[in-house]
Amino acid sequence: MRITRVSATTALLLAALAACGPTADTGTDDAVSTAPSAPETSAAGAGEGEAEESSAGSGSTATLPDMTGKGLQSAQDEAQAAGFYLLTSHDALGRGRNQLLDRNWKVCAQTPAPGAHATDTKVDFSTVKLEEGCPASGDQGEPEEAGSTMPDFAGKSVKVARQALDSSTSITVDDVSGQDRMVLMESNWQVCSTDPAAGAELDGQPVTIGAVKFGESC
Repeated sequence: MRITRVSATTALLLAALAACGPTADTGTDDAVSTAPSAPETSAAGAGEGEAEESSAGSGSTATLPDMTGKGLQSAQDEAQAAGFYLLTSHDALGRGRNQLLDRNWKVCAQTPAPGAHATDTKVDFSTVKLEEGCPASGDQGEPEEAGSTMPDFAGKSVKVARQALDSSTSITVDDVSGQDRMVLMESNWQVCSTDPAAGAELDGQPVTIGAVKFGESC
């Protein structure tokens, strides 16, 4: 009986020691808990860096050359070579013609003027066809909306008059040269008269435009 009690006590002691000892997975747990954590990359930080770089790019400046007198295509190429890519052009004679073939047009003026400008500046070329002279009275510009009063369209193109009037306006165009021709390419026809006349109130009434081709007398 005495020997049995000692053996039981010894067995209990060994079991307690085994429970307090290291386990077989200790090395793996240590490797996970003591490995240095990788530095986190902040998505917001990356975005701020990109924004700063973008801001720096948009603020860059370059020298815009003087393109007056050059062909429109050559002027556009030179502007792009200088770093300017926001390019547009318009008819300096106020006829509203589109510059479909750039090589057939030349530059009368440009906005902004030559000099140092931000490269994201829009460059607008005032142009006429190669065989035409630049307007002595200055750029005729783009048409403005007529509003509630009939503008004076005399000498302007029929196309410009149509663009200036409200899009809901009923418009009739008559050839007043006596030849009774159809007015097809409205940018090639100049306004001689309008009904209602210039200065009259516009309130949705139909508009009649009398016109002849440019180069002809009203």
